[in-house]
Amino acid sequence: MSSSPLVSLASGYGPYPTPAVAVEAAMATLRSNRALPVSAAEGQPELRAALASHYRQWGATHVTPEHVVVTPGGKAGLLTLLQAVLQPGDEVLVPTPAWFGFWEVIQRAGGVVRLLPLSADDNYAFTPAQLAEALTPRTRLLLLTNPNNPTGRLYTRAEVGALLEVTQQHPELLVLSDEIYDLVQFGEDPTPTLLSFPDPHAQHLVLNGFSKSLELVGWGVGYLVVPPALARKCAAIQFATGKSVPAPAQAAAQAAVEAAAAIAADLLARLAPNRAQLLYALAALPHVPALPPPAGTYYAFPDLRAYLPPAESKEVASAALVTHLKSNGVEVVDGTSCGTPGFVRLSYAVEPAVLTEALPRLRTALEAMRKRI
Repeated sequence: MSSSPLVSLASGYGPYPTPAVAVEAAMATLRSNRALPVSAAEGQPELRAALASHYRQWGATHVTPEHVVVTPGGKAGLLTLLQAVLQPGDEVLVPTPAWFGFWEVIQRAGGVVRLLPLSADDNYAFTPAQLAEALTPRTRLLLLTNPNNPTGRLYTRAEVGALLEVTQQHPELLVLSDEIYDLVQFGEDPTPTLLSFPDPHAQHLVLNGFSKSLELVGWGVGYLVVPPALARKCAAIQFATGKSVPAPAQAAAQAAVEAAAAIAADLLARLAPNRAQLLYALAALPHVPALPPPAGTYYAFPDLRAYLPPAESKEVASAALVTHLKSNGVEVVDGTSCGTPGFVRLSYAVEPAVLTEALPRLRTALEAMRKRI
C-alpha cells in the first residue's frame, strides 16, 4: 500500500484557470454600479445570439437564438430537456461505454435506460444495423456522445450520417447529441455537430456547456440547442422550477464562446504533452490491448481485464481492481460505472507533475495485481 498522498486521474474537470476574457467580462458586469439583471429563463439574448452564431460557423446554418436555452450547468439542462420530451416508461437508448451520470438523470426524468453495448474490439463502432435492431416501439430518444466520454472515440460525419438514415425512418424518435467536449479534438478531421446534418423531422437536439472545452469550470453554465417550440417548453420548466443563470456567469460564457478558437487552442496545447505521456505509458503496459489513440476528450479508457482478480462477477472484480489501485496511491474511474467493467477511465487533464507521479504507481500496482491472479 502506498504511503504517499493519493493522486487522482479520476476528475472530469481540468485544473486550468478561467480564461482572462471570461473573468474580465464577469467583472465588468459586477462593476457596472447597477443591480444585476435577472435574465429571462431562456438566457440573455446576447449569449444566445453568440451561441447561435458559433453553431452557424460550424455548419448548422439554420440555428437562431430562438433555438438556444441557457441552463444552470449541463446536467440541469439534460434533466430539463428529458422532462420536456419523455413520458413515463419512455426508453432512452444509450450506447455504452457512456458517461456515468446519464443513468440517474434519465431515471429522474421518468425514462427507462436501455443500454446498447459497443465493443473495444472494433474501436466502438456503432453501425446502422446495431441501431435498427436495438430500437423498440418504446424508444423515444437516442443519446449519443460525440466526442465520447469515456473512450475518446470520435464518430465521423460518414458514421453519424449513416446512423441518421435509420433515425429518419422513425420521425417520433429524438436524437440527442452530448457535445460538451466538441472542441477537445486531436484529429485532422473534426467531428461534426449533429446540428449540421439535414433534419427534416426536427429530431436533432444538442446538449453542451462551458466547463470542458472552454475552461469555465465551476461557473455553472450549460445550454441546449433544440427546435424553437421545444426551447420554449424547456425555458418554461426552468422558469417554474428555478432561476436563470446569474448575469456575471452568462457574461463570462459569452466572452468564452466569442473567443472559443483561442481558448480551445490553448487547452489543446496544454493537453498535448500529457496525452502523449499517458498514451506512451499505456502502450508499454503488458496485457493491455492496443486501440487507436483517443481522438477527442481528455481521457483514455484502457482495457485492464487481464488484471482483474477472481470474483463472482466482472463488476465485483472491476471494483476490486479500482480499490487496489487506490490503495496504491492512484485514483481512477471504474469502467463499470460507464457500462464496461474491467476498463478504467484515466484523465490527462491534470498538472504534469500529477501524471508523472501517477503513471509509475499505476504500473506498479497492476504488476502486483497480476502476480496475485
